[in-house]
Amino acid sequence: MSKALPTRIGILLSAIVPIFFWVLLGTSWAEQPPVSVPPEKARQFLDLLSDPEVKVWLEGKIPAATEESPAPSLADAISGWELAVRARLVALTDAIPRIPQELANAAGVVSRDVNSGRPGLVILILAVLTVIGFGAEWLVRRALALGGSHGTVDPGQVVMSEVAALLTFALAGIGSFLAFEWPPLLRRIVLTLLLAFIAVRVVRATVRLLFGLADAGSRTSDETPTAIPVASETAQRFWFRRVSLIAGFLLFGWAVVSLMPSIGFSIDVARVVALLCGLGMLAIAIEIVWRRPGSAAFAVRQSLLTLYLIALWLAWVAGLLGVLWLGLYALLLPATVRGVGNVAQAFAGRAQRSGALGIMLNVLIVRGARAAVIGAAVAWLAYLWRIRAAALAGSETGALVISGLLNSIIVLLVADLLWQLAKALIAYRMELAPKEGSNADELARSGRLRTLLPIFRNVLAVFIAAVSVLTILSGLGVQIAPLIAGAGIFGVAIGFGSQTLVKDVLSGVFYMLDDAFRVGEYIQSGSYKGTVESFSLRSVRLRHHRGPIFTVPFGELGAIQNMSRDWVMDKMALSVTYDSDVDLARRLIKKIGQELAADPEFAADTIEPLKMQGVDSFGDSGIDLRLKLMTKPGTQFGIKRRAFMMIKKAFDENGIKIAVPTVHVEGGGDNAAAAQQLLKMKGAAS
Repeated sequence: MSKALPTRIGILLSAIVPIFFWVLLGTSWAEQPPVSVPPEKARQFLDLLSDPEVKVWLEGKIPAATEESPAPSLADAISGWELAVRARLVALTDAIPRIPQELANAAGVVSRDVNSGRPGLVILILAVLTVIGFGAEWLVRRALALGGSHGTVDPGQVVMSEVAALLTFALAGIGSFLAFEWPPLLRRIVLTLLLAFIAVRVVRATVRLLFGLADAGSRTSDETPTAIPVASETAQRFWFRRVSLIAGFLLFGWAVVSLMPSIGFSIDVARVVALLCGLGMLAIAIEIVWRRPGSAAFAVRQSLLTLYLIALWLAWVAGLLGVLWLGLYALLLPATVRGVGNVAQAFAGRAQRSGALGIMLNVLIVRGARAAVIGAAVAWLAYLWRIRAAALAGSETGALVISGLLNSIIVLLVADLLWQLAKALIAYRMELAPKEGSNADELARSGRLRTLLPIFRNVLAVFIAAVSVLTILSGLGVQIAPLIAGAGIFGVAIGFGSQTLVKDVLSGVFYMLDDAFRVGEYIQSGSYKGTVESFSLRSVRLRHHRGPIFTVPFGELGAIQNMSRDWVMDKMALSVTYDSDVDLARRLIKKIGQELAADPEFAADTIEPLKMQGVDSFGDSGIDLRLKLMTKPGTQFGIKRRAFMMIKKAFDENGIKIAVPTVHVEGGGDNAAAAQQLLKMKGAAS
């Protein structure tokens, strides 16, 4: 694990924490809480509506709709957005002068309904609960005997210790408070602030845990732990402090703003306070941009990023939440996805799983973590946009398109996860070599899988893509049943128009069913020959032994000679002079064959050793002998070359001569010259 991992983890946390907690802030700060209606009045209203006389009277008073009102145009939608922004800015501006008066009113409410005339009661209760929680947490850490240990601690034990300690703190603090009766407003304020404090502690513990795992992953199991590098320690301190500040602003800001309407503040003043908390987060983000460790100093880039962050805050001020979230996603989502992928890859590497299970876990952890981040972002956008879809699009069709686009992203994520999983498993199976000592059936099955799996991978890719496209179209409101029927008719027409292509594909299917050849085998078909390298749906790639590659459609192969199956029988011819001892030559050849069969270099490839079958014919210049050798496919050439060298040496040592064509010329000088000229012409022609 690289030393830059703490920086990546810090970027990841600074991206995830704002997105996660701005969800809380957006839901509580953007919407005004509904006004509660007394149950008795609500019951009376419902009873009145159920009265038949009232129903008849209402039907007479409500005019019938003559025609549907036209859907608002884009200009109307833009005008509505402008009015909404203007109204929000005016409301925020008018709320600022009211802050002192509402603050005084809230102080009176707190003194009367919360502190009950005892100043500082809430702070005192929170301090007591914090002390109780830390005391219980200290006892749990002491019981687990991890707080004071100095040896190497398993990361799993560290995680369990942190979870147990934080859970104990929460149960002890909240349980101690709920054990007594408190006024409703006091109960709500204390519990909200206590939950915010616990959430901040959870964030800080998570940051420490991730950095601890990063340090543990940077050391191998056979090395003794060493000190953390200075740069890594500096980066850890930097990101730990900034993430803690961001979490503090977000969580305590959310707690305070959510409590303000309960103690007499108006919703506009609460929004002003929320924007001030956002201004603090903006300052932290700008400070991160300019002082982030390990980043090159590009003033132009940092200035543009600063302006971008200010623009996002202004969009929040204007109430353009859709623009705000899109801007946040464009800024933080790519870095978040990369950071989650890096952390997930580190965790997957620590799992140390091998085989198909390890491949599946690695893909599920890495790709699944990235898909989960993108899916969560899309789900939150879907939640926001489905609420405001009619306002954004101006019609139900627009709302359907927006929902369909968001669902399409989820479909693509699922399709990508399935494809990556299938591709990784297929690649693992293709690279898996047969075990040593495998029999012929196992080797044949392995070769057949290596041949069929690429075709299956291509078919699976087409199938996943087709299903994904149809699912996306269905989510967008397109009727896919006529589309499927039309595609079938179009496919039939294409089939008639491209019979050669159909012939190639079908021929390839039958070649695979017949197991005619496999990847790595040497085949010959007509003028094409070579080693099978790969397949597609319509053709095969053959590598000639001299290097060229033939891409041959299956429909043009015809009859195939497979030269790599089971065994090969190599017949060799040898000619000795008529005065040679043929029986001695037979014994020498048999001895050479036995020596080659016992040679470790050729023993595993020799099925039947070299031997002489007998005299084949009496030639013009000598006796023609026939030799036979049976080996595994592709190994006969090396054995034959070694055999010829040994035969030549043995024949020379035992006086056996290899016959060569000779020409004996008699006559005068002119005839001899003519004969020599004729021999030269024959030599040049050959």
